[in-house]
Amino acid sequence: MSIIQTEKLSKMFKTPQGDAVHAVQDVTLSVESGEIFGFLGPNGAGKSTTMHMLTTLLSPSGGSAVVVGYDLLQEATHIRHQIGFVSQLGGLKATTTGREQLLLYAQLHGLNRKDATKRMTELSDILELNHFIDRPISTYSGGQKRRIELATGVVHKPKLLFLDEPTTALDPQSRARLWAEVQKLRDQGTTVFLSTHYMDEADALCDRVAVIDHGQIIAQDTPTQLKQHMSSDTITIETEPHLISITEEQLALLPFVHTIHSDDTQLHVYVDGGDRVLPEILRFFEVVHSVTMTRPTLDDVFLHLTGRSLRESTD
Repeated sequence: MSIIQTEKLSKMFKTPQGDAVHAVQDVTLSVESGEIFGFLGPNGAGKSTTMHMLTTLLSPSGGSAVVVGYDLLQEATHIRHQIGFVSQLGGLKATTTGREQLLLYAQLHGLNRKDATKRMTELSDILELNHFIDRPISTYSGGQKRRIELATGVVHKPKLLFLDEPTTALDPQSRARLWAEVQKLRDQGTTVFLSTHYMDEADALCDRVAVIDHGQIIAQDTPTQLKQHMSSDTITIETEPHLISITEEQLALLPFVHTIHSDDTQLHVYVDGGDRVLPEILRFFEVVHSVTMTRPTLDDVFLHLTGRSLRESTD
């Protein structure tokens, strides 16, 4: 059963000069109840704009959407009662404690003090907040703040939780910890819509992924299926800049080479059976500074679809 269904959802902005800018164009996607759905793309691709429309913070310029069973354009108030949203900007007040913040959010969602206190106890156990929840938020680490923010997003037991770049600026240990907390919420029945530009995050967490670039969906499937569609290994060879173009032309003639992408000093060669054909490929290079071979990743999928790396696009 779909908990989000969009059809050609679009958002256009006007520049001060009066020009139209299409931030999101014709986004059609379906999110099933009980899954973690990843929205993967570089900064500026349209992820946050799409999420702001789905959470009723922005009005669409075109298209339609149904969120938690309600029409986005006609029943926004009903949607707000059924969803949780954790912004990448945060929203905690540094001088309060985590417990005070959770109590405030619970009461804003209509819980009385008794029910709010009970819910805080539940969340403290689920998200392991007990050892810092009564300290001022100003003393929290980045990971601890994110866990409290996650708790504020689900304090009212929403059917659907939106997470906008939830692990940005976190250290690897805190990121992994937050992943585990998100999985706990999914296992307890909360559907999660997660925007991210981290490929490993989408791969590790998400049941399905939509890839967005320049405001348009360019692929949508499970991480495994997206990678399997490529059906090739990637051989990356770093060489001298003046050798790139001529070597690329020669390699393109080989029958086992599917695709080649190049930048200033590297060739990314997509092949079947990389370990078997690597020696033959290396024969074409006069100078090799480094060589690596990897199985397909979501960054390779993005590179294959757009001609550029997701890491480069994000930077």
